[in-house]
Amino acid sequence: MTAEPSAPLAGVRVLDLSRILAGPFCGQNLADLGAEVIKVERPGAGDDTRSWGPPFLPTADQQDSSDAAYFAAANRGKRSITLNLADARGQAIVRQLAAQSDVLLENYRVGQLARYGLDPASLLALNPRLIYCSITGFGQTGPWAHRAGYDFIIQGLCGLMSVTGEADDRPGGGPQKAGVAVTDLMTGMYATQAILAALLARARSGQGQHVDLALLDVGVAMMANMATNYLANGLAPIRYGNAHPNIVPYQTFATQDGWIIVAAGNDEQFRRFVTTGGAPELASDARWARNADRVRGRATLVPLLESMVQRQRTNWWIDALEGVGVPCGPIQDLADVFRHPQVVARGLCVSHERDGASVRTVANPTRFSATPLGPRSAPPALGADTDAVLGELAGLDANALQSLRQAGVI
Repeated sequence: MTAEPSAPLAGVRVLDLSRILAGPFCGQNLADLGAEVIKVERPGAGDDTRSWGPPFLPTADQQDSSDAAYFAAANRGKRSITLNLADARGQAIVRQLAAQSDVLLENYRVGQLARYGLDPASLLALNPRLIYCSITGFGQTGPWAHRAGYDFIIQGLCGLMSVTGEADDRPGGGPQKAGVAVTDLMTGMYATQAILAALLARARSGQGQHVDLALLDVGVAMMANMATNYLANGLAPIRYGNAHPNIVPYQTFATQDGWIIVAAGNDEQFRRFVTTGGAPELASDARWARNADRVRGRATLVPLLESMVQRQRTNWWIDALEGVGVPCGPIQDLADVFRHPQVVARGLCVSHERDGASVRTVANPTRFSATPLGPRSAPPALGADTDAVLGELAGLDANALQSLRQAGVI
């Protein structure tokens, strides 16, 4: 597939040996930006997420395809080829493709690709301009480097679950993972950033390099203010549920018919919030005058705010607080999200044609004024581009391809 000439990464070729989510999400980001991304998958099986359903992607006759909707979350805009990397002939083809690529992306266990001669040192010797990006659970070094890493486990290890979930002394209290695989996704974003920076560095030096990314490193980094709070005072943060450790009120509240989020980030917004809710006496009480006072006295103040909010319906609160400049919003499910007028106006749901059926994915959220992102192709069927890619880049004719197919190499 040829990218739009104006796309930011037009002309960049990425060899994507990754699977599941972190690596493929990075590859999809690069494809969205205009890179040609060649996804290398196992013959007959492909990326594990192709089978992670239901739900599955539709076919033209409205039946389920063999590819799960999960796969579509991270593989839009790619070309799919199948190769058996345990076979020397498959390894040779990867080397041919790497020699003609700008970026290689992989998430194998540390040392596994070295057994195939596909490690960073080997491929950078073959193509010194290559950006070789490795994504693992724990990185290329350290006592845990050879362990497998999974998002759920990393959420526990990095401290995220220690601050996520209802407080221990409340009903349902205890550690809770995030609803999506946030350390996988953030690692994919960090990998995207690192690859773009490495391409920029190569433009100056002419040299490629190895990029080492670990889910654990990213998980610790994304703890952000929670981590710096601990580093400042030596006290491990605790769970506050939907409340904020440093701001009050900055949390969810139950209304007469649902839930709202109120994010009163300063003293004036707090005053407007309680005045609008018919409790101006809370604003004039010296116990709640400053945010620091409200944080210290949250156990007394929050029940009063909960009682106030429950007097009105969700839409009343949204309209009233928006009118006085207090940040607020409803809690939506995904059905609400994709019919919200702002989401519709921003075009965040995009449709792709695939085998006569319409496949919907979430649009890339980036907006460029001078190099707009064009439409990308649907997530590919397994091996859909094997013959085309290997004909173009590996010089294999129909007879050679048939021989490799019969041998299970492709």
